[in-house]
Amino acid sequence: MPRLTAVNPVQPDEHGVDGLTVLVAGASSAAGVAVAAALARAGARVLAVGSSRDRLQRVLKVVPQASVYECDLADFAAVTALAATVHSEHGPIDGLVHLVGGWRGGGGLDGQTDEDWAFLHQHVLTTLRNTTRAFNADLLASFTGRLAIVSSVTVDAPTPGGANYASAKAAAETWTRAVGHGFAKAGDTAAAVVFAVRSLEGLEPKLAAEVVALWDSPAADLNNTRHILAP
Repeated sequence: MPRLTAVNPVQPDEHGVDGLTVLVAGASSAAGVAVAAALARAGARVLAVGSSRDRLQRVLKVVPQASVYECDLADFAAVTALAATVHSEHGPIDGLVHLVGGWRGGGGLDGQTDEDWAFLHQHVLTTLRNTTRAFNADLLASFTGRLAIVSSVTVDAPTPGGANYASAKAAAETWTRAVGHGFAKAGDTAAAVVFAVRSLEGLEPKLAAEVVALWDSPAADLNNTRHILAP
């Protein structure tokens, strides 16, 4: 498991995320809108990605300067096309915040259906695999590359009724640690971070602040860390 740590208050760059390009995947969710707004207030160029252009209007109402992109993040060909478009319009990104997910569960172990597993695997893990592979070179090339995902504390104490969900989240954490290991091998400029919650509802502002603060600490202090967010 990654080490648990508080965000290091040392600020290697006085500008933080100001002027950097950050892609928010799953931007039309409540958390996505909050993160996009906080990044924009801090001076970042926000790229908001979601599966529905209509729902992405939620972002534009709060961050009118954001660039929005409709994309099926479970389709790797679509994600590589997205990356090509982003590169042509904005250049490489400096941050990827993955907020795609969803809950399916209940009913004990017998209630862990194949349909629910397919949904969770696609939304929680496949979208993460696709976006990190498509933008990995960007994050490695950036002097301040950051990857952040939201996981669940149920990974630490899974129950039969949430076995599908906890397993998908555990896989996502493992994938993120693998990305972080690649960052570490390449140097100390990029970091992969996991935020774990029991429920994200009500914690959106806190998550947004923590995401913005990722650019206030050295990558070596952040990489492969896991932060518990609680009310």
